[in-house]
Amino acid sequence: MPENVVLIIRFHPMGGEDFSVVSEDFDAEAGALEAIAGAMDERRSLVLTRARYEREAGVNSVIVNLANVVSVRVTRTDSAEAGQYL
Repeated sequence: MPENVVLIIRFHPMGGEDFSVVSEDFDAEAGALEAIAGAMDERRSLVLTRARYEREAGVNSVIVNLANVVSVRVTRTDSAEAGQYL
């Protein structure tokens, strides 16, 4: 089984501030995009069990309500030019 990678997931909510979650819940960007798209299609929250909000030091579980999210970017680096959009 492949080891999970560190991914930066940037959420763009409608009418709000963007925020990032650093997650080790997925083994690749494609898996993260699939899970996020599935949660959006099913109108449910995204549950991450190995994540950090923005740049916090500790790893926690994070629940993201995707109801007002208009786009999501998943990347391995924190750069404006990198990553795949959903």
